[in-house]
Amino acid sequence: MHREVLSQGIVKSEFQRSSASSDRSPLREAVKNSQKHHGLMGGRNVHRGTPNWVYVFIGLLLLVITGSLTFLTSFVQENNLHVDNIARSALLSLKITDLKEKVLKTKTESQDIVLKNTPTSLQNALADLKRERLRSLSVLAEITSELDGIVKLLTTHLSKKEVLDMIATSVRNKPLENVSKDEQEIKYVAKTTSSIIRAQSQDDDYNDEVATSSDPLYDFFMQEEIRTYIKVMENRGGLRNFMGVNSTYGAIGHACVTNKPLLEKYMDYKVGGDCRDDWLIAQQLIIRGCEPLPRRRCRARGPQMLRARRPTNVSLWTIPADDDFRWDSYYCKNFTCLADYKHRKKFFKCNPCFDLLGHEKQRWVVPNTTDAEFLIEDVLTIKPGELRIGLDYSMGTGTFAARMKEHDITIITATLNLGAPFSETIAHRGLVPLYISINQRLPFFDNTLDIVHTTLLLDGWIDHQLLDFVLFDFDRVLRPGGLLWIDRFFSVEEDISQYVLYFKRLRYKVHRWTTVPKTDRPERNEVYFSAVWEKPHSPSS
Repeated sequence: MHREVLSQGIVKSEFQRSSASSDRSPLREAVKNSQKHHGLMGGRNVHRGTPNWVYVFIGLLLLVITGSLTFLTSFVQENNLHVDNIARSALLSLKITDLKEKVLKTKTESQDIVLKNTPTSLQNALADLKRERLRSLSVLAEITSELDGIVKLLTTHLSKKEVLDMIATSVRNKPLENVSKDEQEIKYVAKTTSSIIRAQSQDDDYNDEVATSSDPLYDFFMQEEIRTYIKVMENRGGLRNFMGVNSTYGAIGHACVTNKPLLEKYMDYKVGGDCRDDWLIAQQLIIRGCEPLPRRRCRARGPQMLRARRPTNVSLWTIPADDDFRWDSYYCKNFTCLADYKHRKKFFKCNPCFDLLGHEKQRWVVPNTTDAEFLIEDVLTIKPGELRIGLDYSMGTGTFAARMKEHDITIITATLNLGAPFSETIAHRGLVPLYISINQRLPFFDNTLDIVHTTLLLDGWIDHQLLDFVLFDFDRVLRPGGLLWIDRFFSVEEDISQYVLYFKRLRYKVHRWTTVPKTDRPERNEVYFSAVWEKPHSPSS
């Protein structure tokens, strides 16, 4: 079910263009031939590129290291390390020369592997790649160790300020646009070296003084808006801000690096103008772990009409107007379609969550033992008057938050727009949508929420370790005495006991617990599992 969900919104034209581009290299032909013998997985590996690209990457990485060694050699020769001990300086020069020879030898061997006879099958190509990867990692580990020793030697015989001044002088010798690619790489290594030296300092004032070097990802991206966003922004006049630092760092998820083309497309816009209607690209990045996304300097597109908001007591159970939404990227173009059962599979298997006046209005207030759904009033009696704020970590239109609001309890609903306007619908009901995926750490401080509720999201598709991380994040944000409500978790019957073990690891007090057969697809032999637990008090040691 969720595999279909995650496939929603993928821009097919991008995939078709990438798969249509022809590569007539012998290795590509070998990969194509191997598909006939290796089934589905062989075909899927074709779109991941040929292993030769990895060799090219290794060669480029070695080129960067060669540049760094060249820079350090010139550093030693021109400045003689400002150390009276000539013998130590000579020894350092010999070490650098030896490392350069190792790098050049490894680079030559990598090129030979790239140019050797084409593998006869995909398996042989992957085997060659694994062997070369292990050998290259061994060489790089040795070089890294030697470079660490050089940095320690530099910091031992030079004052930190003197080293950074020399590196900064070298970096400023020429404008960046007028130097070669190799020199730019050397300058990047110089900046990285200064960061290593800075990290060893225990002086807070000195750290603030040199903390304005560029983010290591700055030279990785080509799109200027990304580079502008992630570079370190120094406070005016070098003043410390209210957070106690004199610079601001643009947050960006590490997985954004693995989705570079998609991220650069997302950041390709006219500064100060209107954003393209490209929220689907943003959502693809979020689903793939690129969270948080960078901020953008363009205006988000709005709905066709501007209407006055209804009072909360009215909007909770009122279907929004169609022209309050942007429908361009959805199968359904209005709420009539969304609430029509026969179209449901076209956008998302959410049960009838857009049928606000029918099925949704009965949830958690009308007994429904066949789906293992507890009543809200029964859960509230566990902690009368103690539940005030919480999180609904589910896929839906905010009905749980609406019901809890009727009891004067504030619930934030985490959701994505997987095929339908879930976030907009929640907001129109006067509730708070939190636009995050299951990949992201919850943006709440420790021990702050009174209740965490989740339904029809953490189901039998989820990896055991991922479930473990999610549950411990729930535990982190729940206060002692708070409630964890697992609502209608389902999986095949033979797997449910394995999942329950991860819930039991939290050692919560059990208040409610039930398991019933899931009857909508009896051929799958699935069961529902629901429970309400209380987090115990764990005082600090």
